[in-house]
Amino acid sequence: QLVLRGWKPNRFNISESFSHSSFIPKNYQHFMALVFAVTEVNKDFILLPNITLGFQIYSNFQDEISVSSNSIYLLSRGRLAPGYKCDQQDTLLSVVGDVSSKFSKQMASLFSIFKVPQFTQEGRAVYPPFFRINPKESAQYYGLVQLLLYFEWNWVGLLAPENDSGGHFLASLIPMLKEKEICLAFCEMLTSDYYRNLESKSYQIFNTWSKAEVMILFADHTSIANVQMFLYYHEQLKNTSFLKVWILTSHWKLNVRKPQDILRNGKPFHGALHFRDHAGDVSGFSHFLLSLDPLNPQGDVFLRPWWKNLFNCTIHQPGKISPKGKNTCTGKETLLKLPMYIFDTGMTDDSYHIYNAVYAVVHALHAMQGSETHPAMLRLGNRISNVQAWQVIFCRRKVPFARCGMKRCHAGERRSIPEGKQICCYQCAPCSEGTISNQTDQYPNKDNDHCIAKKLHFLAYEEPLGYALASLAFSLFVITFAILIIFLEHHGTPIVKANNQNLTYILLVSLLLCFLCSFLFIGQPRKITCLFRQISFAILFSLAVSSVLAKTVMVVLAFMATKPGNRTRKLLGKPLTNSIILACPLIQGILGVTWLVTSPPFPNLDFHSLVGETILECNEGSASMFYAVLAYLGFLAFISFTVAFLARKLPNSFNEAKFITFSMLVFCSVWITFLPTYLSTKGKSMVVVEIFSILTSGAGLLACIFFPKCYIILLRPSLNSREMIMRHKNL
Repeated sequence: QLVLRGWKPNRFNISESFSHSSFIPKNYQHFMALVFAVTEVNKDFILLPNITLGFQIYSNFQDEISVSSNSIYLLSRGRLAPGYKCDQQDTLLSVVGDVSSKFSKQMASLFSIFKVPQFTQEGRAVYPPFFRINPKESAQYYGLVQLLLYFEWNWVGLLAPENDSGGHFLASLIPMLKEKEICLAFCEMLTSDYYRNLESKSYQIFNTWSKAEVMILFADHTSIANVQMFLYYHEQLKNTSFLKVWILTSHWKLNVRKPQDILRNGKPFHGALHFRDHAGDVSGFSHFLLSLDPLNPQGDVFLRPWWKNLFNCTIHQPGKISPKGKNTCTGKETLLKLPMYIFDTGMTDDSYHIYNAVYAVVHALHAMQGSETHPAMLRLGNRISNVQAWQVIFCRRKVPFARCGMKRCHAGERRSIPEGKQICCYQCAPCSEGTISNQTDQYPNKDNDHCIAKKLHFLAYEEPLGYALASLAFSLFVITFAILIIFLEHHGTPIVKANNQNLTYILLVSLLLCFLCSFLFIGQPRKITCLFRQISFAILFSLAVSSVLAKTVMVVLAFMATKPGNRTRKLLGKPLTNSIILACPLIQGILGVTWLVTSPPFPNLDFHSLVGETILECNEGSASMFYAVLAYLGFLAFISFTVAFLARKLPNSFNEAKFITFSMLVFCSVWITFLPTYLSTKGKSMVVVEIFSILTSGAGLLACIFFPKCYIILLRPSLNSREMIMRHKNL
C-alpha cells in the first residue's frame, strides 16, 4: 500500500514494519517508481510550486487484519478515531492500493466513507473514489482468443483464482471461447490454501492438468506461488518437468528472489506466451535506478537489504567484523548484469501504472491550485492542509455555458440549421432512414445510432414461397412425363398419330425441360446458374413454340392439299417440320451465344434496393440482349397464335387449331403481363414473377393441347378410332 501525502520535508517516511524477508527483488522497482515520480514533481516549479509531496509505504503481509489496521491508522492519524485532525501533521491526498483485488476492495470499503481517492491495479470500480490505473483486461481476452485461433488450439485448460477477479475473468472469457468453438479440457479455481496437503492432492491435480497441452493462467501473486509450488513439487517427485504451453495474462509475475531460483520456479514456464500491459518509456528512470548506492541509501531502509540479497554480499559496518565466506558489497555492483526476470532497469508495466497514479493526483492538485475556490493554496509556503481528499476527486471547475444550440447531437441524430440562423445555432433531428453509415454491407438499426449487418435476400428452397414454386414445378414435370408415357404406350392409336406424332413428342420433351429450368431460378445465385438460366429458358420455350407453330402449319397445308389442283401436298412431310423445329430455336441460340460472349450475366450484390437486406441476384449483364431474347420469343408466339387463329375454322377432322389458338392466347397473355410486373419488383419478387410465368405458360400449353387427348385415350377409348375422329368435332 503506497500512500501519497502532501507535507513540507523533502524526505521519505517509511513504515519500519515492512518484512524484508519476504521481499521480492522485482517489487522494489514499484517502490522506486513512486520515489522517482515524487522526486520529479518536487523538482517541477510549474506543476506544484511551493508545495512538497511526500509518501508513506505500508506492508499488509497479505493479511486482512493488517489491511484494515493500516487503513484505519491512515484515517485516524495514528489514533483509533477515524478522521481525527487535532494534531494533524500532513494531508492524506490519495492511496495506491494492493495489487490484489481482494485487499483493494477491502481498503476501498473504508476509504470510500471519507472519500479518499484510491488507485489500484486490479479490480472493478465499486465505490466512487475507486480508480483503476491499469488497462482493462477485455483487450487481453480478445487477443487471447485470436492467439488460440491463430495456432488452431481448441482444447485448452483454464486456471484462475477463486475471487472476484477470477470469476470475472471466467465469466468474460468462456462465452468468447464458446463463440469461436474453443472447448475447455478443464476449468479450475485456485483457492488461497491450494498448496496445503500438496502431497495428497498432487495425483488429482496432475490428472486434471494433464488433460490439456495448452494452459491459460489468470492469477494473482498467491495463486502464482501455488502453481509454482506444485510444479516444483511435481518435478522433485517425478524427476521430470511438467511441460505445457502456458499462456499468461498481464497479472502473472514470476516470483524469483535470487538468480538460482529461476531454475526451480521458472523452468516450467520457459517459452510461455505472456500478455503484458503497455508501459511507457519514462526518460531518466533507468539512470535513477543505476545511480542507487547501498553505501549511501539516503533514508531508504529497503536499499541495503535488497542489495545484499540481490548480489549475495554483505555491507561492512564500522566497528563490526564481516562474516567469513561472504563477499563485501562495494557499491560498484551493476544492475545491468542482472537478468531481466530478476530485475529490469527499464520501467515495467506495474511501475508505469504507479508513476501515472502519482501524476494523476498531482495534475488534480495543479488544477485546484489555479482555482479561485481554493485561495489557501495560493499563499507562499503554506501547507495544503485546507485541501480535503474528496476535493482531489472533483478537481474540475465549472465551465461556463456558451453555446447557441442547446446540446450536441448524439448518435442517431443529425444537424438541422433553421432558416436565417447561423451554422452554430443548429438543432438536432433524427437521421433519415438508411443514412447512418457509408458501409455498403450494413444498415442502421431502428434508432439510427449504430449499424448492423444486413441479411442476404434471395429465393431459397427453405422458405415457403421457394418450396411452393419448387413443388409446383416438380408436379408439372411429373404430369408432363406421365402424358409422354401415355402417348408412347398408345403411339399406334389414331388420336396420337393425328397432326404429326413426332412433333407431339418434341413438344412434350421441350415442356419437360422448361419445367426443369425453373429450378435454375431457385436457390442462391451462383456463376453457373446466372450464366445459363435465362438462355436455357429462352431456347427451350423457343423449341416448344416452334413445335406448336409447326403443328399449326401442318394443319393448314393438309387442308389446302385436299383441294383439287393445289400443289402444297409436296410441302407436307418431315423436311418442312424439321426446318421450322431447327431454324427457330437456332436463331434464339445465336442470340444467347452473342449475349454470353459480349456481356454475360453474373452474380451481384444489391445493397440499396431494400432496407435491412442485401439482394443476392443475377445481374443480366446486358439489358438489351435480355429484351432481345424476350422479343424474339414473343415474335414466335405471336406468329403461332396468328396462324392458329386463322386456321381455327378449318374442317375439324384435320384440325387441332382451336386448342392451339387457346393455348397460345394463354401463353401470350402471361408474357405480356410479365414484363411490367417484372420491372416493378425487386429482389426475389422478380425471380418469383419469372418462375410463375414459366410455369403458367408451360401449363397452359400442356392443358390446352394434351388434356383433351388424354381424356379420350384414358376415359373414352371408344372414340380413339379413325371413324370416330372423322365423324366428331373438336378433337
